[in-house]
Amino acid sequence: MSTNFGLWDLKIVTPIGTQKVVLELSQHNGTIQGFARGDKETIPLIEPVLSGNHLTWRQSITKPMRLNLVFDVTIEGDSLNGTSKAGRLPASKVTGTRIGETT
Repeated sequence: MSTNFGLWDLKIVTPIGTQKVVLELSQHNGTIQGFARGDKETIPLIEPVLSGNHLTWRQSITKPMRLNLVFDVTIEGDSLNGTSKAGRLPASKVTGTRIGETT
């Protein structure tokens, strides 16, 4: 199994404040899958793609507002850095730290 899988504590710096999310990334029968868990909802990742240490995915959230997000991050050891983009809005900075393994 790739060392990129596991639980990640993410911070997304947005115009409405920093959003904190726990990302669960795993592989099942060769398929990458995961969930993003925030204070208000748990959202499945849409079309997650992991190529080496480069990870992309989409997700649709409804809280704090309805948005379709596209994530593009790079994983380096136990750190994750990249961006989240919602339509025509400016990209938001994403940082993360691995906090554990998936069960």
